[in-house]
Amino acid sequence: MPCMLTLPLSHPDKVKASANMTIEAIQNRFVEITKAYKSLTDETIRENLEKYGHPDGRQDVSMGIALPKWIVERENNIWVLGLYGIIFGATLPAMVGRWWFGSRQKTKDGVNASSAAAFFKSLKEESSFEEVLATFGKAYQFELSAQKAKPTPELDELEKQIKEKSAAKWSEVSRLCGTDAPRRKALILLYAHLLRLPIQSATLRSEQSEILLQTPLLLNALLNIATSRNWLSPTLSVMRLHAYLTQALLPGSERLRFAQLPHIKVEEVATLAPAATDIGDFVHALEEQQDGRAIDAKKAISRWGRAEIVDAAFKVIGERIVTPSSIVFLVIKLRLSPPTLTPVTPKELDVDETKRRIKYNDEKDEEFLNSRKETEDLASEDSLTGWVHAPYWPGGRKPSWWIVLGDEKSNRVVVPPMKITDVPLAQPDHERDFRSYKIQFQAPPNVGVFTWKVQLISDSFVGEDSSWDITLKIEDASVLNADDPSEDEISDPEEDTIAGQMAAMRGGAVKKAQVDESDDESSTDDDEDGDSSSDSDSD
Repeated sequence: MPCMLTLPLSHPDKVKASANMTIEAIQNRFVEITKAYKSLTDETIRENLEKYGHPDGRQDVSMGIALPKWIVERENNIWVLGLYGIIFGATLPAMVGRWWFGSRQKTKDGVNASSAAAFFKSLKEESSFEEVLATFGKAYQFELSAQKAKPTPELDELEKQIKEKSAAKWSEVSRLCGTDAPRRKALILLYAHLLRLPIQSATLRSEQSEILLQTPLLLNALLNIATSRNWLSPTLSVMRLHAYLTQALLPGSERLRFAQLPHIKVEEVATLAPAATDIGDFVHALEEQQDGRAIDAKKAISRWGRAEIVDAAFKVIGERIVTPSSIVFLVIKLRLSPPTLTPVTPKELDVDETKRRIKYNDEKDEEFLNSRKETEDLASEDSLTGWVHAPYWPGGRKPSWWIVLGDEKSNRVVVPPMKITDVPLAQPDHERDFRSYKIQFQAPPNVGVFTWKVQLISDSFVGEDSSWDITLKIEDASVLNADDPSEDEISDPEEDTIAGQMAAMRGGAVKKAQVDESDDESSTDDDEDGDSSSDSDSD
């Protein structure tokens, strides 16, 4: 038979306290035995025990912080309070103050407020490219510390090489920038980059990379100032400066864009393939010369960032014309068309397939116009180009473009530029081998015809910009009512009707009652019949 263990259970009032057992211990033991018994017999208490580890359910949890003993010792109270005072009374306010006053020195673009002020004062409506570059260089007086701006022998040597290669441009920029040491050093390193001059000093190379990586931030601040004043020419110059810095090319001859190809030096573009006027022609000439660099050049141009404007138009949701002060969308369709050696001919489509594609694209255009998105969704990301071929740029770079709507006659930006990315490569076999973008703006308040130009500016490829002439016709809203039969004017009531009499009493316009010829004829016939009958009666 199994052995059973029995425990003597007695009511705490009947158990006598001893030296090893107090009354409180006896009572607590009896309570625990009772809870254990209920845990075996009561379903609710058993569930609490299984779920929370205690028959009474969830228990209060208290947590504490273990402090070193010397902190709470009485004789160290003064030192502990003094440490708290230094941390919370001096160090923390100093850190917050440093952050606060530091943030006040920065604009929302993340540049020094003094740099933005220098941009605002120096940039002019008629600023040339060199003047824009000099204005840009003024920011380094505040962005570059004075300790880093100390002259070095190698810096002087770089300036000498720059003068030899571009004496006129460098003298103009340095004159406009002044003799400030930080400006001078920053411009020397920037020009050394644009001229692709080698730098031996590791310290100068590091500083040059730091300056170059800061240029997009500064150029965006300069661009915001140009666009806020609606100046078209400086806006385009700032945008194109992005691409020149990315490809390490000094603005000048159009043939310099061939130096963007792999292994092609700036000194060679003038004599290598002199008849070539296009990137594709240049690579084709390299192949004919059996130049080994043609292989890498062909790989580069296969995903080249040459953007093509497929179509651009002004649209108003729900209307077929543009009326004064209406909300207008500039819808522009883009794709990348790399310069290929053999042109791709799309396959011919039958009539039904052509109609189906046209209907499909019209439905997609209408869906995108009515959506809240500024960029159309891509069906697949396989057609994206990836990273830019920019070996002189210190880091990876993704290609981007600006869409600018401007008026060249008045040198004005009509709509603030829109920056876009992920333009797909052209795929002739696809139903929709482009991507749509839209910019919303308010139409002019006056009726008229406005001739503008849409420009697509790349921030990564030199000489690969596109443009599209576009016309906006503003028509009066009455044109809509004139062509809509449902909006015809209600005719005035006739004078012999109740509505006409009421309108006449109010002084309104009424039409005279028209005499029905058929009624006159019938009444005449009746009169004649009456006469004839009377004659017969008299007879």
